[in-house]
Amino acid sequence: MKIVIPDDYQDCVRHLDAFARLRGHDVSVYHDTVADEDALVERFRDAEALVLIRERTPIGDSLLARLPRLKAISQTGGGAAHVDLAACKRHGVTVMAGTGSPHAAAELTWGLVLAAMRHIPEEFANLKAGRWQRTLGTGLKGRTLGVFGYGKIGRLVARYGQAFEMNVLVWGREGTRARAAEAGLDVAASQAELFERSDVLSLHLRLNADTQGIVSAADLARMKPGALLVNTSRAPLIEPGALVAALREGRPGRAAVDVFEQEPVTDHPLLALPNVLATPHLGYVEQDSYERYFGDAFDNLLAFDAGRPVNNLAE
Repeated sequence: MKIVIPDDYQDCVRHLDAFARLRGHDVSVYHDTVADEDALVERFRDAEALVLIRERTPIGDSLLARLPRLKAISQTGGGAAHVDLAACKRHGVTVMAGTGSPHAAAELTWGLVLAAMRHIPEEFANLKAGRWQRTLGTGLKGRTLGVFGYGKIGRLVARYGQAFEMNVLVWGREGTRARAAEAGLDVAASQAELFERSDVLSLHLRLNADTQGIVSAADLARMKPGALLVNTSRAPLIEPGALVAALREGRPGRAAVDVFEQEPVTDHPLLALPNVLATPHLGYVEQDSYERYFGDAFDNLLAFDAGRPVNNLAE
């Protein structure tokens, strides 16, 4: 089978243990992202199968119409929001997704919290430049951690907050609030209260039509001047332009982000702000996660090639 794997930024896929499962197949791996459809067609022209890394390359009807040899798409992780499933069905392309793990994203979230609250990147830069103790950090004990969305990742982050003796405050859909209350956590009376009370507020929502832009400029304006907003979920959860404007106004005082509207990013208004800590969408980019994500994706593809039943999202 002719397999193409795009968007392997770190050139790591070939070095995973899971990659050995594709032995005997013709595999091409690309290490950059291209947006131009003609360029994608050139790369995918002979592909019978694509293995996609999360949401890095969108697959739509126009592209599929130019790839008559394509039979299958195997997606790493559990989501395929960037794939037009209806178009895949029309073109007879099977779409498979695997499973995900919340741990890597939750751990990165907590790393960003600690790094931002204690100014770790700034102080490392100061130390390298010969400057000693130039900032005053903020501790977490006794402060309020707001968790917007109490799913798998949100639950882990809430537990981390408890381990640091923070007061955890949760908001989300009705089911979210019920689960948080059952776990003995404080549930905000409203979304507004979540933003008003939180010293650290972390977003853990799936992006869909209901959650796009769910964090408004008015929400951000309610935050404390010393508060930190953390977003390791999806950038469009926040109203376009609202976070940059809010940070310039000083409410919240800081932000730590791992996600952007268009990725990869080389230039963005957030990167120019002194009160922002940013990482290049590293939430799931971790050795164990990659072994699991790619292992599932390769296993699904091999099952498809062998004619065994698979879970076709495009049915």
